[in-house]
Amino acid sequence: MGRTLPTFRSLLDRLEVEWSDYRRALTEAEAKRWDALWQQARRHASASTNAAPLNPMEAVLLSVLLEQEKRLARLEAMVEAQDPEAPG
Repeated sequence: MGRTLPTFRSLLDRLEVEWSDYRRALTEAEAKRWDALWQQARRHASASTNAAPLNPMEAVLLSVLLEQEKRLARLEAMVEAQDPEAPG
């Protein structure tokens, strides 16, 4: 029996292609950041597969938000390490 549903990674690829016109309108620096966002979504493809969202873009956006949250926490920890009295 073959798989009846596309993998989440396949859905990500399809979504990225659907947004390719948007990407083409970005500056080179913005396009690099855009590509980084899609990589963030790919890091959580397994979790997104488990969630099986009706709208795959929701999983993409939540994955990106999770990666941004992790990055923010790392930056806050760095600031705190440099200035223990900084608000955190």
